[in-house]
Amino acid sequence: MALVTTKEMFKKAYDGGYAIGAFNVNNMEIVQGITAAANELRAPLILQVSKGARAYASHTYLMKLVEAAVIETGLPIALHLDHGDSFELCKSCIDGGFTSVMIDASSKPFEENVAITRQVVEYAHDHGVVVEAELGTLAGIEDEVKVAHGDASYTRPEEVQELVERTGCDSLAIAIGTSHGAYKFKPGTKPQLRFDVLEAVEKNLPGFPIVLHGSSSVPQQFVDEINKYGGSMPGAIGVPEDQLRQAAKSAVCKINIDSDLRLAMTATIRKYFAEHPADFDPRQYLKPAREAIKQMVAHKIVDVLGCDGQAD
Repeated sequence: MALVTTKEMFKKAYDGGYAIGAFNVNNMEIVQGITAAANELRAPLILQVSKGARAYASHTYLMKLVEAAVIETGLPIALHLDHGDSFELCKSCIDGGFTSVMIDASSKPFEENVAITRQVVEYAHDHGVVVEAELGTLAGIEDEVKVAHGDASYTRPEEVQELVERTGCDSLAIAIGTSHGAYKFKPGTKPQLRFDVLEAVEKNLPGFPIVLHGSSSVPQQFVDEINKYGGSMPGAIGVPEDQLRQAAKSAVCKINIDSDLRLAMTATIRKYFAEHPADFDPRQYLKPAREAIKQMVAHKIVDVLGCDGQAD
């Protein structure tokens, strides 16, 4: 099986009341942990690469790792550019074999967002690639995406139909209260996604696949372990998983997860070095880290996304 686009994935997810996990990848162990979980649970999968990850690992290495995952698992896997910030970056990924790209012009004025997105869509569709657009701005930090909380803005439901019709994009990321990074909300607060905004978007775009970014739940277990073994992370509150599951039952067909994977990997490696201070074999500390990612992804697939068993 070759890499696939998300078009058929999203149609099945929308009709079936579940979402596909879009997991950010940076190296071999992360790819292996994610795909091992998805393979055991027979879940469709989106592996996504940020601009920063592409610069870190190189386009070619990441392509070959993902191609290896397809060969090893036989799963339907889409390779997606996360937060593409220019036509040139999107074009480079399309030309290099990605099956899906995101053009994030959400920080631009509406008309500029439309123009940039339409340019990417025209090139992508000519090459059999699908495009995710964004409307509304999430707070937080993820690689080169940095938005202060005061600058975040919810998606305006009255604008979504116009953006989709004028650009021809295939899916739309919206802002309903999720946030990039581990430090999403102040301690003592109770996060609440704006399901009224989601419902209004769904009403204006019936049958159209919606995407949620910044959807890590930030497990306190891993924050505690990082702090226990020499870290200094303050308390962090993520997006409640029951709210994500509710979103996955609606028009949301893709849910992005990155920070949870980083936390699981980092906490496991810190713990290993605390218990084995003299060890210097990367295989020994990366193996449990890979397993932690696998367990995290399995939990997300079953308990949050609901897409287990949907690959076949």
